[in-house]
Amino acid sequence: MRAFLTGPLVRLFPVGLCVLAMQRTFLTELKVMDVVLQIVLALAAGAGAGAGPERGAIAGFTLGLMYDLATGSPLGLTALVYALAGFVAGYVLTFTPTPPWWLASLFVGIGAAVGETAAPAARALIGQDGWFTSQLFTIVPVVTVFALVISPLVVPLGRWCMCVKRPKWKAMHE
Repeated sequence: MRAFLTGPLVRLFPVGLCVLAMQRTFLTELKVMDVVLQIVLALAAGAGAGAGPERGAIAGFTLGLMYDLATGSPLGLTALVYALAGFVAGYVLTFTPTPPWWLASLFVGIGAAVGETAAPAARALIGQDGWFTSQLFTIVPVVTVFALVISPLVVPLGRWCMCVKRPKWKAMHE
């Protein structure tokens, strides 16, 4: 019971609810080049870059389910897309256990770009038409740049949500 109460889902749910509330309220009105900024996707990618691919996929799936329940989209569709984004962004930890901030930011942007590109593909797979448009060439770069800009905030937040501490390196074993 104690492991559940101190686990990542207990941290991820309230943070996800706050971020989802921001996504659904003022970020829908605040558009850049007529594109809604995706802060929930950025948090999923940030959790991946901070905690690794597996935990990033778990965070992305959880945040995607919350997003699906809030928006009324097909349950699990956004969850799969956000899980992919978290997994791709978490791949940075396979290169180095403690990536510098710029490398983590780069992978958050890549994860967000993959997630935003995979969303229309997933919607097309379930039979929803009209998602592959020329606007995708505007939407993906705007969402990617937004994720890059807020990555110094979402990577530590995602790392905290997933209960991951930075490893401490010692020169000599004591």
